[in-house]
Amino acid sequence: MSKAVFLDRDGTINIDKAYLHKIADFEFIPGTKEALARLRDAGYLLVIITNQSGVARGYYTEGDVRALHDWLVQALAKDGIHIAGVYYCPHHPDGSVEAYRLECNCRKPALGLFYRAASELDIDLGSSIAIGDRMRDLQICASSGCRGYLLGGRDSAALPANIKCAQNLFAAAEDIVAE
Repeated sequence: MSKAVFLDRDGTINIDKAYLHKIADFEFIPGTKEALARLRDAGYLLVIITNQSGVARGYYTEGDVRALHDWLVQALAKDGIHIAGVYYCPHHPDGSVEAYRLECNCRKPALGLFYRAASELDIDLGSSIAIGDRMRDLQICASSGCRGYLLGGRDSAALPANIKCAQNLFAAAEDIVAE
């Protein structure tokens, strides 16, 4: 089994721009590529898990999401960074597109995408890490041995013991590699 880092996308890898779906609008957060390279070099599979409710809301299509993710994977590959998988949830219970308006087990904080990735990529959750800018990105930490990093410099006093705070992905990667 492999160890992995489960990464949220918006606010973790790229600057969060509400309902980002255009390649032209994508901006890496400074230090992201270096952080991903450090995590790769430390032996972690890199897995992106993201909610994309803009599909359910009718702002863009699943094709738009796939095109952006294909571009992202290729852009990182040019720097030698392999993304083992990209998993996204297009659903939202209040969506305007009927086919996507539903409660599901894949929309974070639900854990369906984490478990799917773990199964498909043979990931050991107990030796893995989740990184995101919201607590919903770290829900896998509550039900597995997975550790987590909440980005944004929040108060760590209120967090469970297996979740640390980091200012950004680069700072989290530095801490992970130093362990």
